[in-house]
Amino acid sequence: MPPSCVNGGGQGSLLQLQTIPVCEQEIDLGRENLPALELWNARPGEILTAIDPERGCYRVRLTDLAEDPRGVPFVRLPRPVESRLAIDVYQALPEKERFELILQKLTELGAFRIVPVETARSITLVERDAEQAKSHRWPDIVLRAAKQCRRAMLPELFAAAGFSAALQLATDAELKLMLYEGEETWSFAEALGRLRPERVALLVGPEGGFADTEVNEARAAGFLPVSLGPRILRTETAAIAGVTLLQGLLGDLC
Repeated sequence: MPPSCVNGGGQGSLLQLQTIPVCEQEIDLGRENLPALELWNARPGEILTAIDPERGCYRVRLTDLAEDPRGVPFVRLPRPVESRLAIDVYQALPEKERFELILQKLTELGAFRIVPVETARSITLVERDAEQAKSHRWPDIVLRAAKQCRRAMLPELFAAAGFSAALQLATDAELKLMLYEGEETWSFAEALGRLRPERVALLVGPEGGFADTEVNEARAAGFLPVSLGPRILRTETAAIAGVTLLQGLLGDLC
């Protein structure tokens, strides 16, 4: 069975307004937003980000979460908080608490999907939880980070995937990049060229890199090997730097 999303992230977590609101006037948020509010673990008095039909983003103070949820939009944000670029990160599982850091920072940077991957040289989820059973807390880490950085959508967090299954999940990406420190690599700029994709898959390896068989399998699946420069980065640094570069070149960091 292919890995699935475990936190309800993605479009279903968007708090969507049916009309353009007037700030400081209480509005009916609509029953259709109850599932999204539940995903955000919303409470009366809490402030979340909502999107109007023209992609305008508002901070909304929730006043009632009964059958007919209500809230007060009190400020319109100057820019959309969700990037036009969907970045899916397939991250080899690191040891200890480094994946928690990756989850937090990639959420802040606007990643659309985060998938932990078991590779030949990475730790497995069973080994990871045997050392420190915290994987059950990962959705909460994503949730808290999304609230802190005022995102309007929870990134999709998937269950741990094997390497081949992760490659299958990435089939809908228009551009697939694999961070690789071998000799035959492209720079990010070279890999992008004049492409302006709306969805990019980024495959990040473990300490020690991918096994040769994994590199060959990823290339056969359409992944381009790219480099982050002359220095060897830790896996968490590589993930954060890779997403930052993609948002800067194609997304909303400028």
